Amino acid sequence: MESISAFEIIKVGIGPSSSHTMGPWIAAKQFLEYLQAIDKLQNVTEITTYLYGSLAKTGHGHGTDIAIMMGLSNEDYTTIDTDKIQEKVALIKSWDTIYSLNQHKLHFNYEKNIIFEYQTSLEQHPNGMRFVAKLDGYPDIAKAYFSVGGGFVVGEDENSQAQVHLKKIITPYPCHSAQEIINYCKQLDVSISDLVFINESSWRSKEEIRNHALYIWDEIKNCIFRGVNKSGTLPGGLNVKRRANEINNKILGDMRLEDVDDWILKIKSGPQDFVTVNNWVSVFALAVNEENASFGRIITAPTNGASGVIPAVLMYAYCFLPNFNEDEIVRFIITAGEIGTLYKKGATISAAMGGCQAEIGVSSSMAAGGLAEALKGTIDQVLQAAEIAMEHHLGMTCDPIGGLVQIPCIERNCMGAIKAITATNLALGSDESTARISLDDVINSMLETAKDMNHKYKETSEGGLANISVGIAEC
Repeated sequence: MESISAFEIIKVGIGPSSSHTMGPWIAAKQFLEYLQAIDKLQNVTEITTYLYGSLAKTGHGHGTDIAIMMGLSNEDYTTIDTDKIQEKVALIKSWDTIYSLNQHKLHFNYEKNIIFEYQTSLEQHPNGMRFVAKLDGYPDIAKAYFSVGGGFVVGEDENSQAQVHLKKIITPYPCHSAQEIINYCKQLDVSISDLVFINESSWRSKEEIRNHALYIWDEIKNCIFRGVNKSGTLPGGLNVKRRANEINNKILGDMRLEDVDDWILKIKSGPQDFVTVNNWVSVFALAVNEENASFGRIITAPTNGASGVIPAVLMYAYCFLPNFNEDEIVRFIITAGEIGTLYKKGATISAAMGGCQAEIGVSSSMAAGGLAEALKGTIDQVLQAAEIAMEHHLGMTCDPIGGLVQIPCIERNCMGAIKAITATNLALGSDESTARISLDDVINSMLETAKDMNHKYKETSEGGLANISVGIAEC
């Protein structure tokens, strides 16, 4: 089995969904690159995209159509000015034109060239899409792709699920289960984060690993700070009010904030009673997921719907735990990412396959393991923290109202963050030798639960809370 980098699980992304926004965006770009590779892009006059299954049913709410247009425009979601996306979409619709790779001009009509196949699913995966290119003087070219969770995309003729960003390799000490992590750590006499450093060196130098982790930390801080400085109503028609800004202002009052570092200093110097700290954890998670719901740039960890959990737990540790510095931040991030790879390989990180246990559950497990490692827990304690966090998310449904990552998704990130902190405290305060369930056990249980779960509770907006009529004011 090919290895997966921790930085493929925790990475820069764009809202609102890794499966329904990032995945289709990547797939559209890959289709353009495929056409160029076979020397046919210059002959393409039009591309029609067919969205199937979950991508169709919740595609409007998750901005799948917007992602397709941006991908076919060869935009990069890690660098695009997110405030300009709606303007770019409006221009495409008004001009009936997309300028794709190398500024190749394509005819594009929104109503005709993005087709939502609500009643049809492709056999391989619920998040399927097919691109059909019409060529001048040649037969049509069609290719299917599947968005399998966390921004990972698989072509119909591919076996791997690796992203295009990193080369496909097998690391020196491949860890496809928690037991393998334990075995290698004991063999090498290293901590989990030390083992991750060794394996990640297959892609990057140790300095580059550290720098990339701190780059992610900077993105996390800036994302949270953007979120707490915005008020108003989230897009999509549910009239969900932003709350991070309101709670932030209630705690800090009318303090003038110069920048993100000044804001953090004010948090650190403020009250640290249980209620205040608990509120701050919620603020951190709310801020990220409100940005996510608004097509903002976030950190996918392991998905967008669960993007607030790891930032909230990491910011909690940085603001309220003593001596939590950059070394601990790096160890937190790479350990959390490594735990995420176990779920990716052993179960799923796709809500369309496993429900919300595959998103909030996995992110909470990752955060708990990362925090336990940063706090110098033993190997068994780190993995036990990850196990405890997932154990209490098993069976969680994915039931977004209106296909939007707003209700219940945003609040679930607050819950996932608190569960992660609690799981860490339980693991660090317990005798790990008394544990009766391993992380591998809970990953296997999660997979079995996912298989047994009714499809309507897997990101279709057809079951659970999604059946509640709350009134959508706009599309």
